[in-house]
Amino acid sequence: MEFFRIRRDIPFMRYALVFNIISLATFALAVFFLATRGLHLSVEFTGGTLMEVHYAEAPALQTIREQLNQAGFTDPQVQNFGTARDVLIRVPALKDSATQKTVSDRVLAAISNGATSPPELRRTEFVGPQVGDELATNGAYALGMVVAGIMLYLAMRFEWRFAISAIIANLHDVIIILGFFAFFQWEFSLPVLAAVLAVLGYSVNESVVVFDRVREVFKKKRGLTTPQVLDNAITSTISRTIITHGSTQIMVLAMLLLGGEVLHYFALALTIGICFGIYSSVLVASPLVMWMGVSREQFIKPKKVKEEAVV
Repeated sequence: MEFFRIRRDIPFMRYALVFNIISLATFALAVFFLATRGLHLSVEFTGGTLMEVHYAEAPALQTIREQLNQAGFTDPQVQNFGTARDVLIRVPALKDSATQKTVSDRVLAAISNGATSPPELRRTEFVGPQVGDELATNGAYALGMVVAGIMLYLAMRFEWRFAISAIIANLHDVIIILGFFAFFQWEFSLPVLAAVLAVLGYSVNESVVVFDRVREVFKKKRGLTTPQVLDNAITSTISRTIITHGSTQIMVLAMLLLGGEVLHYFALALTIGICFGIYSSVLVASPLVMWMGVSREQFIKPKKVKEEAVV
């Protein structure tokens, strides 16, 4: 299925050096912000208290956040849970040695201030810093396993040059997403980590499509240079890229605009990943393959010359 077909190849590789310089500068900025500002980790990673409260009438979530901020709780997470009258509250661990009951009492006192009927506490849970450290470690392991799996898959399906180029391009996307979260100090939570892992798989899918077309063009068309082959492969997949990424972004945009605060940063991470995923698959991975010296001879098996029988 195609919306359109471009008859003349677009010379992307003519500007490969410019694209790589832009990518390197963006990557360096993301690393700088990660090193200087760091990630603003959520309660799941830092530890804290989780509470479920029930109201007689549907409350205004923004009012609850303001009440908790005034009570000294920094960056509280407030969201509906099940119904509009059930609210899930997460507050980070306090610096002082407050117990779980003390924290829940302070939260209840803060959100009951000015309420016609005090909310009912349904349950409370405490997430310790040790659990948060374990989640962070497991998240890093998951990211490393995904990267290793992608490299192994691409090396087996294509060639080591494609594997290295694709993983550099995909890590480029991941670091830039983290750089955005570090620069703006957006909250980095478990859903955001899931979005980062999803972007890795989504981005490598685009790289595989382009690389598969590169291999096909090398085998079918003779007399083309490597930059011409890459230009032809990228141009011929543009329509597919627009359909795939466009339809995905429509769904993600709906979550971003209508999903509320619960899905906001998850959808935001996916949006950044989709935009940079297109860029990296076309304008980062392909130039890297070219710089590494990919050629037609690597895909064409030499014909075996049969020796004639001597009479």
